[in-house]
Amino acid sequence: MKLKEVIDALERLAPLRLQDEWDNSGLQVGFPDAEVSRVLVCLDVTEEIVEEAIAKECELIVSHHPLLFKPLRQLSDATYQQRCIVRALFSGVAVYSAHTSLDNAPGGVNHKIASLLGLQELAWLSPKAEEEAGSGLVGELPEAEEDRAFLKRVARTFGVRNLRHSEPDGRKIRRVALCGGAGAFLLREAVRAGADCFLSGEFHYHDYFENGGVLLAELGHYQSEQFTQDLLRDYLLESCPALEVVKTALDTNPIRYE
Repeated sequence: MKLKEVIDALERLAPLRLQDEWDNSGLQVGFPDAEVSRVLVCLDVTEEIVEEAIAKECELIVSHHPLLFKPLRQLSDATYQQRCIVRALFSGVAVYSAHTSLDNAPGGVNHKIASLLGLQELAWLSPKAEEEAGSGLVGELPEAEEDRAFLKRVARTFGVRNLRHSEPDGRKIRRVALCGGAGAFLLREAVRAGADCFLSGEFHYHDYFENGGVLLAELGHYQSEQFTQDLLRDYLLESCPALEVVKTALDTNPIRYE
């Protein structure tokens, strides 16, 4: 396939018009008319990821987090982003990122999280005007769960060794708000939506004091979005059957726990 054909498929899932204004989803490195036969999907683009793509003979990396957020003043070896670009270009590897375009899309990152939790009757926490899209979701569990039991299930589901959360008080959890990644900006919307619990990748310290009575659970940014890799792989396999699609074997989470 041509790279531009793969991009067209990705943007049917995650249209660029849905991304937040500060974001840089889309083609990061490469040439639209280049031929693509094998794709590596990942969460983050690092030097190790680029080397993995080269070793696995992938002509395209599809990531969730963009390699580039700000314009470059030079193209050298001064930063890891520059080194990734130079190495990818010289090796014929393109890079495409579906970030908030996929966060905000129907069937995107947050819907993947909701499906893992078994949530039903989903609604956007912050809908986009004139779009069937938005930021964050709120939904209902099939049956209410005791708060500590729910937190333990969340930790198991996402493989979280150290789940940070506010103080459980024995409440029943039925209505759950969620946002993959840095979702603290949606806390007020979660409160207004009547959520019993709000799950996200990151909260601010003071959010725990001003939580509006909602139980907060902080998965970690990487942990909350890790299954996005499966979402991208499965979508590309279905929509682009001519491609071979592989998920990275690397854990790119830069945060470690003792």
